[in-house]
Amino acid sequence: MRHRKAGRKLSRHRAHRKALFKNLISSLIIHGEIKTTESKAKAVRRLVDKLITKGRLGTLHARRLIAAFLQNKKVVNRIVDEIAPVFKNRPGGYTRMTRLGRRRGDQAMMVKLELVEKPVKEEKKKKEVKKKGESKKTKDENKSDKSK
Repeated sequence: MRHRKAGRKLSRHRAHRKALFKNLISSLIIHGEIKTTESKAKAVRRLVDKLITKGRLGTLHARRLIAAFLQNKKVVNRIVDEIAPVFKNRPGGYTRMTRLGRRRGDQAMMVKLELVEKPVKEEKKKKEVKKKGESKKTKDENKSDKSK
């Protein structure tokens, strides 16, 4: 009997299952969406929601708890700095599953697991917009400006 035994085994031993979950979560956080089987998506969904909820606190302790599980600084920073503020007012349910159909080889149900709201990417450098009337100065004009 499986009384009080939560979680899915997915036909893997503990270390393999944990590594699979870490990789799926990291890919989901970095790319915003992943394509996987329905059973894996259902298993990962719970963990992602817990990590984002921890990230909403924004404290050093929360960062360390997330880092202890994921062990990838880039993903930890993205959760706390970019994703968690987007879900600040949402009580839960940060992911969405969309069925894509069955996989050709083994007929496994494939789904797209994605974040409900995508964080807006900031522009790294704002380009200066030149006015239409202005043109680039030639070398001769620059020399004459310096001599004055």
